Order: sequence, then C-alpha cells, then structure tokens
Amino acid sequence: MRVSMYSRFAFLLIAFCAAAFVQPQGAVAQDLDVPYVPTSQEVVDAMLELGKVTKDDVLYDLGCGDGRIVVTAARQYGTTGTGVDIDPERIEEANANAREANVADKVKFVEGNLFDVDLSDATVVTLYLLPSVNLKLRPKLQQLKPGTRIVSHAFDMGDWKPDQTVQVGGSTIFLWTVPQR
Repeated sequence: MRVSMYSRFAFLLIAFCAAAFVQPQGAVAQDLDVPYVPTSQEVVDAMLELGKVTKDDVLYDLGCGDGRIVVTAARQYGTTGTGVDIDPERIEEANANAREANVADKVKFVEGNLFDVDLSDATVVTLYLLPSVNLKLRPKLQQLKPGTRIVSHAFDMGDWKPDQTVQVGGSTIFLWTVPQR
C-alpha cells in the first residue's frame, strides 16, 4: 500500500506534537515555562554580533536548550559562558555539543531554574523565552552591572524600550544595555 507524502507528514506532525508534551523524567509540567525551540544558526550569529560579544565577555544563555549560543560564542569569539536549562536532556546535549566543538573548557551548562541563577558576573545575557517569562526576569536583568548587554530573540521586555532592534531571517532580535543607576 502506497502512503502519500501528506499522510507521512501528518503522521510526523502528530508524533512531534505528542513528543512535545512528554516531560523529561522527574520534571513536572509546571517546571517547564518555555518549550524548547532551537534558534537558527543565522539568528545565533546575529544575536552575538548585536551583543558585541568578545573574548572578554562572560555570557549567560537562559533557557539554553542544546547550548548553541554559548558554544558558538566560545568557538567564534573565545567567550566564556554558562547555559542554564531545566531539562536534563538539553543539558546533556549541550555538553556533548561543547565537547564536539572543542570548547568544553570555556563553557559550562547548569541544569536548573533560570530564575535562581546568579548572573552577577554576566556581561552578556541571551534569551529566547516567552514574553511572560521575559517580563518576570526583567527586574533581575535590570539589576545587573551597568553596561551588561541583554539580547532577546523574538520577544521584548514590555515597556523597557530596546536600544536596538534588528530583523534577521524573519526573526526579531532585541538589544538592551543595563543603564547606570
């Protein structure tokens, strides 16, 4: 029996959607505030460029997924970085990606809640979270050292106006700089 391309697509779509609702072992549904959606490499590169990332920076990626932002920053700029994600499978994948890119000595990945992470040494923070999560994080981000750059893929920070907004491959990227107090 011949299966049409549309039937295969529908089956894969249903399987993907079902897999998206399966929680990692030990995770509670309410623990995952944001679904894992990878950022394209084109957008990762643009985020790092917009944030003016250098070897002297300390980068934190909140909701790091597979670690591609932290790994790319380390590989391309020599940046040290930390990725934070609540999903142990993503942390495992991020560590594997760091080893494969030969940057495991410059990066670390932490399984944990991004609201609990100490960001005091950050000079750049990247995120691809939901608007409600960005707003919840905003007070913590605004308390970082003056000059710290915050780069968000797709979502803004409400009435905190970005310093710069760019369009890349159909995505919007926002940049804020923590002001002097």
